[in-house]
Amino acid sequence: MVPVLVLWLAVCLTETWAVDRGNFKTCDQSAFCKRQRALKPGESPYRALLETMELTNTRLTLQLINDNNKVRLLLELYRLQGNITRVKINELKPLKPRYEVPDVLIREPPTEPLSLLSQDENGVVLSLGSESQRVIISARPFRLDIMEGSDVLMSLNSRGLLTFEHLRMRKDTFSYKVTSTVASVWDNIKRTTKDEEEKVEDGMWEETFKSHSDSKPNGPSAISLDFSLPGVEHVYGIPEHADTLRLKTTENGDPYRLYNLDVFQYELYNPMALYGAVPVMLAHNTQRTTGIFWLNAAETWVDISSNTAGKTVFGKMLDYVQGSSETPQTDVRWISESGIIDVFLMLGPTPKDVFSQYASLTGTQSFPPLASLGYHQCRWNYNDQEDVQSVDAGFDQHDIPYDFIWLDIEHTDGKRYFTWDPHKFATPKEMLQGLMDKKRKLVAIVDPHIKVDSNYKIHNEIRSKGFYIKNKDGGDYEGWCWPGSASYPDFFRADMRAWWASMFAYDQYEGSMENMYTWNDMNEPSVFNGPEVTMHKDTVHGAWEHRDVHNLYGFYVQMATAEGLIQRSGGVERPFVLTRAFFAGSQRYGAVWTGDNAAEWDHLKISIPMCLSLGLVGISFCGADVGGFFKSPSTELLVRWYQMGAYQPFFRAHAHLDTPRREPWLFGPENTALIREAVRQRYTLLPYWYQQFYHAHRTGEPIMRPLWVEYPQDPATFAVDDEFLIGRDLLVHPVTEEGARGVTAYLPGKDEVWFDVHTFQKHNGAQNLYIPVTMSSIPVFQRGGSIIPRKVRVRRSSTCMEHDPYTLYVALNLQRTAEGELYIDDGHTFNYEKKEFIHRRLSFAKNILSSVNLAPDAQFTTRSWIERVVILGASKPSKVTLKTAGEYSQLEFDFDASMSVLTLRKPGMNAGADWTVMLQ
Repeated sequence: MVPVLVLWLAVCLTETWAVDRGNFKTCDQSAFCKRQRALKPGESPYRALLETMELTNTRLTLQLINDNNKVRLLLELYRLQGNITRVKINELKPLKPRYEVPDVLIREPPTEPLSLLSQDENGVVLSLGSESQRVIISARPFRLDIMEGSDVLMSLNSRGLLTFEHLRMRKDTFSYKVTSTVASVWDNIKRTTKDEEEKVEDGMWEETFKSHSDSKPNGPSAISLDFSLPGVEHVYGIPEHADTLRLKTTENGDPYRLYNLDVFQYELYNPMALYGAVPVMLAHNTQRTTGIFWLNAAETWVDISSNTAGKTVFGKMLDYVQGSSETPQTDVRWISESGIIDVFLMLGPTPKDVFSQYASLTGTQSFPPLASLGYHQCRWNYNDQEDVQSVDAGFDQHDIPYDFIWLDIEHTDGKRYFTWDPHKFATPKEMLQGLMDKKRKLVAIVDPHIKVDSNYKIHNEIRSKGFYIKNKDGGDYEGWCWPGSASYPDFFRADMRAWWASMFAYDQYEGSMENMYTWNDMNEPSVFNGPEVTMHKDTVHGAWEHRDVHNLYGFYVQMATAEGLIQRSGGVERPFVLTRAFFAGSQRYGAVWTGDNAAEWDHLKISIPMCLSLGLVGISFCGADVGGFFKSPSTELLVRWYQMGAYQPFFRAHAHLDTPRREPWLFGPENTALIREAVRQRYTLLPYWYQQFYHAHRTGEPIMRPLWVEYPQDPATFAVDDEFLIGRDLLVHPVTEEGARGVTAYLPGKDEVWFDVHTFQKHNGAQNLYIPVTMSSIPVFQRGGSIIPRKVRVRRSSTCMEHDPYTLYVALNLQRTAEGELYIDDGHTFNYEKKEFIHRRLSFAKNILSSVNLAPDAQFTTRSWIERVVILGASKPSKVTLKTAGEYSQLEFDFDASMSVLTLRKPGMNAGADWTVMLQ
């Protein structure tokens, strides 16, 4: 009966989620958001008590007082290394500690000295390391400005929207017979005014949404702070939302919501919360890029307003002609349900500075195994081992490469994770060995809802160890998910995470092998019968309520899973873990995808800004379900989706249980050929993709990036989200319109040239280029001035290509120079951390192409060689000479005068060696 109930519930929810936004709160239905948003800009009740200021070498502290209720706050200000300012605000004497987010920062950020420049009764001025950059703290009302020269970079509380709902005892339950142990608490309460004590609004102490009640034992605890960004019209980030890359103003609708939720077939172009939440926003104009990192794991809403919103281009031009003195400005307000204000102001000044600053706080993208950058084949669900073997054979039969095949929840024994269906997957090691023999791999799903079943080892161990999340009454919390009645491990406990990691050991996870990896789904956490399809906020994690920590749950699930995959190999092998829910810092643990999308053209389009937004906040390993999870794509849509997916960092096809099968060869020979070609293009570029991931791992820069990151002074790039760059050297403009016969791509850079990678035709930058397209077209351009390595011999998996040769594509710019890199390691272990890799700089200048070692202290050898060099924008030489190991030889070459393409044949030098090619 239980499986039938779960199926009925899932079907009902699926149908509802597809059409009914009423399952999820608006701001007006979220009591703290409604309460805070009702406060309008005006003079702040907070003032700084300058006489309380204490300044050490690394920290300023200062008390703030709310003149309405006399409650005091403690302001802490730090100058951090790398041009970052940290501001923390907490209650001076809270009734109990307020939650401060752990584990997201990779370390306690190192500080730099602060110095006092001036002080009077109106405020203080502090130096941020140079005379031109300083912090001004105004006393009445409290306001904080960061200046550079005469320019205001950012202002805090300039609109007076700082709010800090102090913890208090509930009046109607408080005993007036005060004992000595709570005397200090009572003293704190008496400081509040009579008016405030009597003002109890709906939702402060309990709240109901639909049939769900939230008890709120700690009462109101919301926080809010506004930030003003003078000169800024474009802000980005705060994923995850199915919206444009450039964030919209929210004055006439709901704020953007950050609250991890399981949203089936989400709607597009609205600020509803989705599966993940990264509270990081970037602001950009032609002079500067800055960032705001709001470190808070509770439900958060972000309001955005602008003094130029709604103005037409003509109106802005008129302002300019008439000499309007109004400076563009964007104002942002953050509202969180609980916790403290802990905000990092990343001051750039360039986009790459902001990426580096954020990476110094939360880490960089994990360096994945090379195979995970190949193609992944998935659906819910492959039926049994024979089905897996048949699909695997189908790829070989149709000559389509792939690296990973995936198993969804049906592979388990009754939705019991870490198990196998004894009938359908009776010999999983045999299945895995068959894949391993072909140098392929498998991903199996492991979700964090555990079936309540006394015959299930995982459940019994978690329960016996007391590792489940507790309900408000102290018992194990239970909700409904795929197995029926389920409980949820408390991943906020380090001992729970350690135990979970140990379950991935080969002797614990029966049937697992080294070519099997993991997928964490439903980790928002998803609770089918919970409020907003997630966990009740008044459940308990030790000393904390779920409301304090909600957005961190998926982060911890992926952390523990990744650690399990590392441990099972004795710390040798890099893990691959895909997660649906995420938070700041999740980039350290693997990949994410955009969730339960639909087979619709608009969902194809939206995957670009969704992944671009994630890349801007550190999470580069992003992709969308190719073909759409729900519904059935037309053949044209499916082909176009493969063509786009081949140029996004995570490349996986996935489909719902009820959709028709859509393996790439099921749509006729012509479409099979189109899909094959798209997948093969991905595989030829794996050396470049791998190099980009290595670079992201070292620097924090996004792999799939908006044009404005590389062309920050070109306003024409600021709102572009229908094309993107891979690294700095490949520009992709996918075809996303049904029946398209052409696309218009913007090629940036007035001093740039761009080469069509398919035809080698050269185009000047700083233009909108119309490109006729057919069904085989994937408009991709290589930047002049770059060198990109490829492997053009495509085999059945990336591992099979390990020792194959490279072809170098050298695209010359107007100065006839070019640079690139080549990175090689073993592709799967952590040995690169021991300097076991090859990293070379490739350069072309003055008709000399050379390879120079970038890491002379590194040691690694490769059997791969340079098979061919293709130089775009070249002139015909009279001869070509190769110098390697002190020896000279003449190279054969071809020259296409009509396209100015020079091809050097079979130079044959080892890819890890020093060499020089001279054109004469």
